[in-house]
Amino acid sequence: MAAAALLRCAAPGRGGPAGSWRLRVAPRRRLTQGSCSRSGDPTAGAAWSCFRLDERALLRVRGPDAAPFLLGLLTNELPLPGPAAGDAPPPPRAGYAHFLNVQGRTLYDVIVYGLREHSEEMSGFLLECDSSVQGALQKHLALYRIRRKVTVEPHPNLQVWAVLPGSPEACGAAPLQERAGADAILIRDPRTPRMGWRLLTQNEGPALVPGSRLGDLWDYHQHRYLQGVPEGVRDLPPGVALPLESNLAFMNGVSFTKGCYIGQELTARTHHMGVIRKRLFPVRLLDPPPTRGIAPGAAVLTESGQAVGKYRAGQGNVGLALLRSEKIKGPLHIRTSKGAQVALAASVPDWWPTVSK
Repeated sequence: MAAAALLRCAAPGRGGPAGSWRLRVAPRRRLTQGSCSRSGDPTAGAAWSCFRLDERALLRVRGPDAAPFLLGLLTNELPLPGPAAGDAPPPPRAGYAHFLNVQGRTLYDVIVYGLREHSEEMSGFLLECDSSVQGALQKHLALYRIRRKVTVEPHPNLQVWAVLPGSPEACGAAPLQERAGADAILIRDPRTPRMGWRLLTQNEGPALVPGSRLGDLWDYHQHRYLQGVPEGVRDLPPGVALPLESNLAFMNGVSFTKGCYIGQELTARTHHMGVIRKRLFPVRLLDPPPTRGIAPGAAVLTESGQAVGKYRAGQGNVGLALLRSEKIKGPLHIRTSKGAQVALAASVPDWWPTVSK
């Protein structure tokens, strides 16, 4: 139900124009454990839940050569900002992409925000990445910058938030509209409508949209894993994950018509062969997990003991596993270090293309 609510509320063109939009501070209320679900609390009827993502950070890339520089490194086209309307700032644009190594494996997943620089007739970009590899990504960009007129620097002034609808009724009564200003950017998540909106704000305290409440980060990750959306280095280990096995195409993160970029050869060859035998699937543990959780890389086995993939990462009883697509419907389990079996079930998100189900 929460997924259906998210689809209805976040789809472009739904809900009509929003009224005046401004940030406000709201008291923290814990959501029920689940994906944006409503709790039994009578105050739980908020239209939106906002989640502060401290594990996400921003790098700013700007300069005359910023666009061609990034195009040669990213799997996707750049989200160039739209034309300005009078004195109003140009509408923001966002896109999803991966940086790959020369072997075609994922290094860093990023959401790219295209912004028009106010002082120059050129575009600047914000790269949202896993905060634990912000420095490594900056060094990666410096390695390929050479003599290009590009500046790459951390951008700590803005905090990354995720905004998800609380219920179909509530978010219909308080629709959102994409905005870009000096102190805040609100834009739809480019990966899938199921992931709602992204909010970048200067405010150090809770920066929430009207009709919202502060959500518990646990609920955000529960929702994300249930939707099969990987994010950060736990879900996409650098130098290990392959972009198409990680469903990059499903999340609008790759262009097969753009110019060359680092790691393109393997990705393009795999796409044109049309055979992707393994994918990251959302999984749910059917038995209580060990106290320390499931170890990343733990083998996923069939009832007969045949290995069909590996557990990647998760939280609580949900997570992601890289599995052979033809084996996901049968009984599956993981054998813990102490010899116990933990049953799990894989699923296919209903927002994936029909041909993949």
